[in-house]
Amino acid sequence: MDEIIVESEEIVEEEVVEDVADEEESVDLDEIADVAIDTLQGILSYFDVGEVTIDEYEGDEGELILDITGDDLGVLIGRYGRTLDSLQFLVSTINYRKLGFRYPVVVDVEGYKNRQREKIESVARSSARKAVSQDRDIAMRPMTPYERRIVHITLKDNPDVETESEGEGPNRHVVIKPV
Repeated sequence: MDEIIVESEEIVEEEVVEDVADEEESVDLDEIADVAIDTLQGILSYFDVGEVTIDEYEGDEGELILDITGDDLGVLIGRYGRTLDSLQFLVSTINYRKLGFRYPVVVDVEGYKNRQREKIESVARSSARKAVSQDRDIAMRPMTPYERRIVHITLKDNPDVETESEGEGPNRHVVIKPV
């Protein structure tokens, strides 16, 4: 089942840029946030997590970030963040159906994804330095579409390397190549 989710997430990731570009002029971030929060609250009602707070803000790349805070939310993160990734996928898919266009929505739990993002950015920069110093391609571990996107964004302005995603399904990973 994880393979189906990963493949579906890849499809969503590739289509997001096109759909957002088409709708960019008519995007109402408040409407998107309202729909996303309503959707998320509806899904959370099936979890026994007690009272939660959902903070919304715009991310560095123009995405909508919904950060859930509360007591004992580990069940929402799941092992290696897989439950959180699935939760984000559900919210994004339902938003698309309700709004009629895709807009990048990131669901986070008490800053978990932000901490993971910082780790991925650090590993990406370190791998880029290694690729340049050893003058060879560096293949990173398999990653979700969201994690691969972080690597690509982190290294896009580094003139010494270029990045490329390779592999299929759950084995898809980023390769960092010295220029």
